[in-house]
Amino acid sequence: MELNAPTLVHWIDPDLLSRLGIAAVLGLLLGLDREIRGHEAGLRTHGLICFSAAAMTVSAIALYNQIGGDRSDVLRLYEATGAFIGIIGAGLIVFSKGEVKNLTTAAHLWLAAMIGIACGAGQWPLVLIGCVISVVMLSLLGFVEANWKRARGRSGESAGGE
Repeated sequence: MELNAPTLVHWIDPDLLSRLGIAAVLGLLLGLDREIRGHEAGLRTHGLICFSAAAMTVSAIALYNQIGGDRSDVLRLYEATGAFIGIIGAGLIVFSKGEVKNLTTAAHLWLAAMIGIACGAGQWPLVLIGCVISVVMLSLLGFVEANWKRARGRSGESAGGE
């Protein structure tokens, strides 16, 4: 059996540490909104998924370079990540009393996985844009949505009271 050469511990470099470390930190930050709002998939789940996706990407890139592009297909990384996150997301989504719950959390886990993959690949502009847009979507739009629902509730109360 032919195996790739092992990666030794003394080969850990600042680039590898930054890719994995940034993924872990950003995953935790991405999960902060879910944690604050009391959703099931919070800090630890997002952090682990983002870090795992980054580690998987770094491993896939290293194997691609070690084995050679003709004998490997690193795009399977995205396929595997999508399938795995789909399973977790499906387990989170609940339909109860006519309402769908945890859909945003499931979608956010997918984003955490993609940001982890981008960190692992060292695609820093994509990481930055993805994080900024996700924070805007979750925090700012969450605030706007909550105020909109409150305003709608008040207008419905005044209309119903007359």
